[in-house]
Amino acid sequence: MRHVDLCSGIGGFALGFQWAGLSKPVLFCDIEAWSRQVLAKHWPDVPIAEDVKELASDPRRLVPDCDILTAGYPCQPFSVAGQQRGAADDRHIWPEIFTTVQAKQPTWCVFENVSGHISLGLDQVLSDLEGENYAVQPFVVPACAVDAPHRRDRVWIIAAHADSDGEPDGTINAESGCWQLGANDVGHTYSSDICRHDQTAQQRGRQQRLAAGCQNLADPNRERLQGQRQQPSGVGAEQRDPCDPRWWLPEPAVGRVANGIPRRVDRLKGLGNAIVPQIAMQIGLTIKAVEHG
Repeated sequence: MRHVDLCSGIGGFALGFQWAGLSKPVLFCDIEAWSRQVLAKHWPDVPIAEDVKELASDPRRLVPDCDILTAGYPCQPFSVAGQQRGAADDRHIWPEIFTTVQAKQPTWCVFENVSGHISLGLDQVLSDLEGENYAVQPFVVPACAVDAPHRRDRVWIIAAHADSDGEPDGTINAESGCWQLGANDVGHTYSSDICRHDQTAQQRGRQQRLAAGCQNLADPNRERLQGQRQQPSGVGAEQRDPCDPRWWLPEPAVGRVANGIPRRVDRLKGLGNAIVPQIAMQIGLTIKAVEHG
């Protein structure tokens, strides 16, 4: 699949999808010069734009046709660590990203942002995409879901475009207007109904594969997770509960990764802004299962 990656960072989406065998990037875009250097090193043949707003000024001409479009768009307007100004923040670029989606109409869109986006701005994103005939499902998937030694909750937004027959690759129930993404009650803008249970065997199979690929991934408390944890104060070994979120570090201790290395600040910023590519890989594998199911 042809992949356009906006707000690319250091290439987490492209790397994860490459591991999944899903797609090849045809355009990157990032405003940070350091990130563009990293992208140019690892994908020397892929053009790199500098500004999403510039692309959005004429996306039909400046953005190549693509099957999948991704963006880890800026989190500062929504993050609880900031002022949470939402659309009033100068770094709010969802309208420009959506303009690009409208112009290029990719089959799949995958976006990532902080969990604070859920209470600020996410409804608008979902409404915009559904208004363009996309069926959308957000998931909260933490880094510890792929065995990282910290929690780092993030919201991942997965959208599939309906084809000319009103179905995105056979995964939408046209009668009820719901997309089978491992959930039976995901509503569609144009219908107040919920998904009915009169699915075909093929639809049920796709639903099960999507559920296995995304919803199980989103569970941070699976028994197999053995990452480093914090011990809550006053809790002895005999009282440890692996499902207690206090055991998980909120963010990785990335300082040791770049100690003594040139451009340390740039590297730390790139790591801090990056998505977890192992999660992107699992999403990519799930999309492949739907495409070929």
